[in-house]
Amino acid sequence: MAWADRRVTLGRVLRNWGIVYLGNLVGALATASLVFAAKQYEFGDGAVGLNALAIANTKASLDWGQALALGVLCNALVCLAVWLSYAARSLTDKFFAILLPISAFVAAGFEHSVANMYFLPLGLFVKSGAADSFWDATGASAGDYADLTWAHAAAGNLLPVTLGNIFGGSVMVGLVYWLVYRRPVQGGANA
Repeated sequence: MAWADRRVTLGRVLRNWGIVYLGNLVGALATASLVFAAKQYEFGDGAVGLNALAIANTKASLDWGQALALGVLCNALVCLAVWLSYAARSLTDKFFAILLPISAFVAAGFEHSVANMYFLPLGLFVKSGAADSFWDATGASAGDYADLTWAHAAAGNLLPVTLGNIFGGSVMVGLVYWLVYRRPVQGGANA
């Protein structure tokens, strides 16, 4: 909205997005690494690891257009949750304002780039680094997750999902709010 109001340049917006994206990527990779190092994937006789693999494989298997559309839908809901929280007066109000939109995106299986920065690497770490005892206990094999590769994760999921998230958040929510709530500038040219 600040860019639409010409209060910041496109370069500043892109710079801020880049810093935030990189920070989220580093944090998600560090968290996935710690969870893998803790061998949480072995919990429940390997059921936790199989679930992580299934989630990551499904995400990596999406076609580009589907990943893009799921990203648009997701961030429209996430940004609506943020806007709804601005109308809240208390912490309880904020909680309930964000609960339904966030629950909806998770329940619907929509795609969020930051969440995928965690889920995809965790699945990849399990696929490439789980001990033989994990595979023996689960009866699965790394070959069962053929679509789960770093290339599919980055180019087939994170790229289209990120672009979808940008469109869903900045155009479908941010730009629409800007159009609805913009006010004329004193002295007048921006009506």
